Amino acid sequence: MAKYGVCVIRDASLSDADHLRFSRAFGPLELPPPGKRIAPEIFDVGNLGADGEIKPPNPNGPQPTDFELFHTDSPFNALPTKWSLLLAYVTPPEGANTDYIDMRAVYEDLPRETRDQIENLKAEHDLFRALQRNGVEFANDEMRKSYPRMSHPLVRTSASGRKTLYLGWHAVGIVGWGEEEGQQLLDELYRFATRDEYIYSHKWRPGDMVIWDNRCSMHSATPFDRYRYKRDMRRTTINESGPEVFGFGAGAAAT
Repeated sequence: MAKYGVCVIRDASLSDADHLRFSRAFGPLELPPPGKRIAPEIFDVGNLGADGEIKPPNPNGPQPTDFELFHTDSPFNALPTKWSLLLAYVTPPEGANTDYIDMRAVYEDLPRETRDQIENLKAEHDLFRALQRNGVEFANDEMRKSYPRMSHPLVRTSASGRKTLYLGWHAVGIVGWGEEEGQQLLDELYRFATRDEYIYSHKWRPGDMVIWDNRCSMHSATPFDRYRYKRDMRRTTINESGPEVFGFGAGAAAT
């Protein structure tokens, strides 16, 4: 994981208990909000309801496609989450890939003057402002409390010792900069990072577990016919240390 940042395991056990036991070997869990369909410690990122059938469209609020942008999981926590471990139970016959980017490679390809410019900057991550930029408005103040604006260094050192960018579509500003100026810089970095040459696109099959390091990568869901095909995907997310706690923004990211 330190070397590659993204690891694919074929034919993993399709057992929530095994998934949890394996994940906890590497760190304490970030816990999702209470669910009804699967183990309570696991994020449900499929399209199924409690009855195991496809959820009908919900015309109110954000749509699944609003989240099909490159991001890192849970940037609303005080510390970036360590790894996410996503396990495929049922996969659509077409579409629904997950795309990954190694942000260390992106950082190393940035012009020297850009790396010098961003070395000590902090980016602000705000789900609601990011959705507003995509034309989606929230009126739920309780949800806003669950997704606080959080700042993180724009440049981090990864577990391998290589420097990396830490950003995603949730990043909406630079601490100490004007809104327009900060967003312009982040948009430029996002465009640079999401060029095709940096993307690994994973085509899922049942039994695949993909592990990625949120501290040095971005990922994005890709479209599929979600009201025709079932997709049962289950994710654990772990932190570097500390107790097992509920994460801010639990379940906000589509993967």
